[in-house]
Amino acid sequence: MREEPTWRIPAGILGLCLGLALYGIAVAAWIAPLIARWHTLAQMPVYIALGIVWILPLRRFLIWMETGRWG
Repeated sequence: MREEPTWRIPAGILGLCLGLALYGIAVAAWIAPLIARWHTLAQMPVYIALGIVWILPLRRFLIWMETGRWG
């Protein structure tokens, strides 16, 4: 365990919130109009995939927050 607090955790949380907000705005602005006329069941897999995609780079980001390294 860490002996001292680090600046990476609060900075990482703020960065994560900002990045997720920007991702949500981008999806709402660009993807939603493209698939708005599709049937609801056709839209569902797109939104499920987009809901999972943002998690993929999160592992390395959390490792950086804890250790300071990207790996």
